[in-house]
Amino acid sequence: MRPPAAGSVPPQLPGEWRRHWSAAPARWWRGRERVPGTLSGSATLLLVFIPFALGHFISWLLRSVNAMLAPQLVAQANLTPAQLGMLTSTYFLAFAFAQLPIGIALDRYGPRRVQFVLLLVAAIGTLAFAGSRDFTGLAIARALMGFGLAACFMSAIKALTTWLPAHKVPSVQGYLIAAGGLGAATATLPVRLALHHMSWQWLMIGLAGACIVVALMILLLAPTPPATPPRPFTRGALVDTFTHPVFRETAMLVLLPHTVFFGVQGLWIARWLADVPRYGEQAIAWLLYLGMAAVIFGSIAVGMLTEWAAKRGWRTLDVAAAGVVLFVLMQCVFASGWRPAQQVLPVLFMLVGCVTGMEYSIVAQAMPPALTGRASTCLNLLIFIGAFIVQAGFGKVIGLWQPSPLGHYPAVAYQFAFALLVLIQLPGLCRYLLRRFR
Repeated sequence: MRPPAAGSVPPQLPGEWRRHWSAAPARWWRGRERVPGTLSGSATLLLVFIPFALGHFISWLLRSVNAMLAPQLVAQANLTPAQLGMLTSTYFLAFAFAQLPIGIALDRYGPRRVQFVLLLVAAIGTLAFAGSRDFTGLAIARALMGFGLAACFMSAIKALTTWLPAHKVPSVQGYLIAAGGLGAATATLPVRLALHHMSWQWLMIGLAGACIVVALMILLLAPTPPATPPRPFTRGALVDTFTHPVFRETAMLVLLPHTVFFGVQGLWIARWLADVPRYGEQAIAWLLYLGMAAVIFGSIAVGMLTEWAAKRGWRTLDVAAAGVVLFVLMQCVFASGWRPAQQVLPVLFMLVGCVTGMEYSIVAQAMPPALTGRASTCLNLLIFIGAFIVQAGFGKVIGLWQPSPLGHYPAVAYQFAFALLVLIQLPGLCRYLLRRFR
């Protein structure tokens, strides 16, 4: 038998080949282990940011798409405003209930594996939504979509805080939120144009395929940090998370405005445009598209502003408070029914509302590294329960008034609903301002 040439690899025996290929699925599942801090900037962009940002893009797209599909869904299932709000908000309810298990999974298995599995669940839910014909079937499928997309933002935050230096996280989070805003923008005018060429069912089937593609990208590209001993999420750890001073202060100030932004932006801004200024579907799609473009640029600007303020010794929470003040004032304009501002109000609402996403980076930087996934998902739990209540409750309030023969609800119904939203946000804002100026 001739010896192998110098520098060549000796041929493996058949048994070794079998062991090599049988271990391949486990190697793909574990991924390439890397030590945090060893990735270059370009590698972090290509292997971490882009795959997880695409997941966040899909999440916002599917969360917001009902604003454009509402006429078709109402016609097919004969939905009332309360049913439409409940149907759309089941996404948030499933999203909320998934948060604590996902927080445990993110800290134990890492964002790469968790995100891959859940995106496949989202694809199944999206296919089920395309095949449903009544309120019950649509609501169950929508809830399954929400469960499958529940980790998109948290897994991205967990991955970015693992692979990026701490001072870069707020600005990169702004880019991540901008990617989500781009997904929501895609759910407006591009979806409206797509519906000219296909049914909404085929559109949802295509989005299910996009979930599968992004899941495979994350599985095959994203690196995996070395395993750390898992920490059980006991009741004491949960209490410690909720009672942490930074977590508590951030939640009291930004939590309710964030729930209002999610609950109103994903559905009721479009219905307000249809019922109050009486715009057509094409004009509504254009205004929502401009609003989502404002979210993209506003998110990037908020991240840059936060980084700039931190260099000058200002707290991130103070920047968030200034944004919350503007956001509440914007809702006051909706509640007042000021007609000259009707065209620009939706765009300004989304531009200012994107500042409410800052609590994630505040909490992620304040909590111990081993608990960042759980702390962020605890925050998400509160946010999406609140978003469910806001979105469903807004529809209940609107439904207290009788629609016109053409199906439009009166402007006073929306004014009353926005006034209620302002009232529930004022206590947390006033508490922060009193503490700050003392």
